[in-house]
Amino acid sequence: MPDRHMLRAALLVCLPLAAAAQPATDREVPEGASVAFLGITLVDTSTEGDYFGAREDEAARIELIERVVRDRFEAEGPRFVDTAPVAEELGRTRNPAHCNGCEVRMGGKLGADLVLVGQVQKVSNLILAIDLALRDVATGRFLRGQSVDIRSNTDESWRRGVDYILKYNVFAE
Repeated sequence: MPDRHMLRAALLVCLPLAAAAQPATDREVPEGASVAFLGITLVDTSTEGDYFGAREDEAARIELIERVVRDRFEAEGPRFVDTAPVAEELGRTRNPAHCNGCEVRMGGKLGADLVLVGQVQKVSNLILAIDLALRDVATGRFLRGQSVDIRSNTDESWRRGVDYILKYNVFAE
């Protein structure tokens, strides 16, 4: 039979871990929150772009999934703020999803509650990954987001990837 002190010590170790595994309610997307959506960036690590240049179909797919994100946020309640006041800074930023917190600073300049950024990494014409990250502007804390791998470089695969993140992570209950 285990010693009472051993059980107490085990509980003290395990309870914080169990609490950390539970979804935090402060990680919810607040209803009516203002969101600075700084767009989705294509990162081509396949070298295809180096040889043949940017592809029009991939640029159109970036616009497609940005529309999907906007439409879903509009349907769920958070409202987007106008990003025009930071357009120059945003234009100088290669990838707002990886800029050492510049996305949070821009969100602060816009007076937004949250900032949303994303990227599509193209490893090859068959292997791609879509990332979305939603952060609290006041704290810089990551709230929601995910990365999903997709196979095939088509409108349908890109849409399904971003839909998955929105349904099962950003707006999951």
